Amino acid sequence: MARFGLVLWDSILSFMWVWASALVKLFVYGYLELGHRPEAEILKISLGVLYMFFFAWLGEVTRGGSYNPLTVLSYAFSGNLDRFLFTALGRIPAQVIGSIVGVRLIKAIFPEIGQGPRLSVDIHRGALTEGLLTFMVVMVSMGLKKKDPKSFFMKTWISSIAKITLHILGSDLTGGIMNPASYTFYLLGFWLGMC
Repeated sequence: MARFGLVLWDSILSFMWVWASALVKLFVYGYLELGHRPEAEILKISLGVLYMFFFAWLGEVTRGGSYNPLTVLSYAFSGNLDRFLFTALGRIPAQVIGSIVGVRLIKAIFPEIGQGPRLSVDIHRGALTEGLLTFMVVMVSMGLKKKDPKSFFMKTWISSIAKITLHILGSDLTGGIMNPASYTFYLLGFWLGMC
């Protein structure tokens, strides 16, 4: 029963993660109409840190629920075969389904959202850049899990600042997504726009 709850929470958190990032962009760029000025970027980063704290808190409350398949899969590799199969066949598909449902609802309600970041380098450099950035995110997450700082605030602060820093470093080249849930959002947004 606990495993079913974890799979359900993974789906819900992935759905919410896609919505959170889309709503922050809609709020900053659409509602406030700040454009791409420095104030808009500072506000977007501040709201990003806030919702990273919220999702970290939700991860604690749900006893391991996650929105990022990469961090879940990295922990599955460090366990036994049962944990790996549960993650690969249960948790990751649930996260993908949650992201897809979230994208479809966002596109239905806010059709203007879905213009993802553009690749400004060739595909090989872009894939290498995203791979390295994602690797760093996983390393930070696993390092914090292993080190296990006693303070929830400190652990979440280090994680969120590291993720935002890596996002900023990669944003000019690839958009700095580093999360398959977000990739799902942009790829499905593109695909739904083509259909």
